Order: sequence, then C-alpha cells, then structure tokens
Amino acid sequence: MGVPVRKNLVSDDPSADTGTATIIGTTRSADKFEALRQAGIVPLLFDGVLTAEIAEALEKTTHLVISIAPEADGDPILKAARVAIARMPALQWIGYLSTVGVYGDHGGAWVDETAACRPVSKRSVMRVAAEQDWLQLGKEISRPVAILRLSGIYGPGRNALVNLENGTARRLVKPDQVFNRIHCDDIAGALWQLIEAGKGGIFNVTDDLPAPPQDVVAYAASLMGIEPPPEIPFETAQLSPMARSFYGENKRVANAAIKAAGYRFRFPDYRAAFDHMWASGDWRDGEPRSLMKG
Repeated sequence: MGVPVRKNLVSDDPSADTGTATIIGTTRSADKFEALRQAGIVPLLFDGVLTAEIAEALEKTTHLVISIAPEADGDPILKAARVAIARMPALQWIGYLSTVGVYGDHGGAWVDETAACRPVSKRSVMRVAAEQDWLQLGKEISRPVAILRLSGIYGPGRNALVNLENGTARRLVKPDQVFNRIHCDDIAGALWQLIEAGKGGIFNVTDDLPAPPQDVVAYAASLMGIEPPPEIPFETAQLSPMARSFYGENKRVANAAIKAAGYRFRFPDYRAAFDHMWASGDWRDGEPRSLMKG
C-alpha cells in the first residue's frame, strides 16, 4: 500500500481506524465490499471456508478481532481456520466480541465478570461455548485473548431518535426491567485500549446506567421536542419470540474491569450519548464509521 504497516487486523466489523495500520475485514457478501473500502478496510469474502486470500492475510496479521456469531456446531472462524490461526507467525493478540447475554437472568441484580454464566437463549449458550473455545486456543498458543461482552449496541443510524423519526419507537413497560447499553464508539475505544495494552481476559463493555427501555425513548423524545409514544404493557405487546426473549433476562452489568484496564468511556450513559448525537446531528448517520480511539 506504500505506507508502513504497524498492525494488521482481520475483522468482520465495518469500523476501523486505518491510521498507520492495514485493516482487513471479512464479510459474507461481496455487496458490502464498497462500504468496507469507504471505511478504509480491505475487504475479503468469508463464507465459512478458509480461502487462499484469507490464509495469506493471516500470515501477516498481528491482531485478530472476531465478531461473527457462533453457529450450532461451533465458531465458524475456528471451524475453518483454527490450525491456520494457531500457526500465525506475527499474531500478538486476539479479541472476541461476545454479549452480556451470557449471564442470563439475575433478577435485576448487579453482575460483573466473576458472575456465573447461566444463559437462557440458545444464541447465548453458543456464545459461552465460543468464548471458552477462543480462551482455550489462547492458552494453547500462549497469546492473550480478550473477551468483550457487549450490551445493547446503539449509535448513529441505530437509536431511539431514528425510531421516533420513522415511527417505529415503542415504550414497552415491564416492571423493574432494565437494560445496559453501549455506544459503538465506546466499543471501538475499548478495543483499541486492549489492543495497545496487549491485554487479555474478560471485560464487560457496557455503560454505567442500566435503565428501563421506555425511559430511553422518553428522553430521546424530549430532545426532539415531541411527545413520546404511549406506554404499552409488556404482557399485551406484540413481539417476536426473539424480542420477547430479551425481556426474560434482567440484570445490571458492571464495567469496572475495562475501566481498570485504563479505558474511560466517551459516553458513560445514554443521556450523554443522545445529547451528543442530537447536538452534532449525526444521529441519522448510518454510514461506516472509523474505529475511534479513546
């Protein structure tokens, strides 16, 4: 590329800070190649098979970020490329993007990384298994593996402001139900913190303010100067089985470990994030964003 390469990352996350790094991102669809290129990412196609192009990229990759969801028979990356990853000569660090769903339901109590994983949904059961597989590989090859357990992701193009504008926002009310959230910029920031520190372990990447979902919609409506939609009792709401399953888990997720690793959140709660998005006007922006540091 004509520039010094400090890091190579193979990732299917369409967000990356190119800086002095070469970023390689995988996707299952060639239709997404242009979006990846616009974000400064070299696109490669991955449909469950280790291609020659991907194998060549792995030979030079120093930092590997995985965000592909696991499948019933295991993690698709490990199924296709475990041997190749174990032999990567330049590999320094592995990051796996997981979910706080692995904790299951704790009745609204606080949980941290030491809490028992008791996943409710099949998708979270598979996440627990994938986490363990990546941690085991890290032990086998003596490389740090960071597991980032993410809460509900939002950001430009994906938030309650957008939902209010397009008429899809709802205020579902289930007594005592709370959720944590995380702005996409803080996922990026936490990743860079762990990459640059070369640190492994399990980290909850989530905000400081678990809150009822209806409160988030009401706050967004207040910023827009409009009336929020009426409250809908959870019991009578029309929901898909997957959406309803999210309400079967209630917990407050603590984030002290990622802070102890040196990360400071750009948006410690949804109010700070919505204030910024509304003031900056970037809340509608659904275009690829850079993997911001800090």
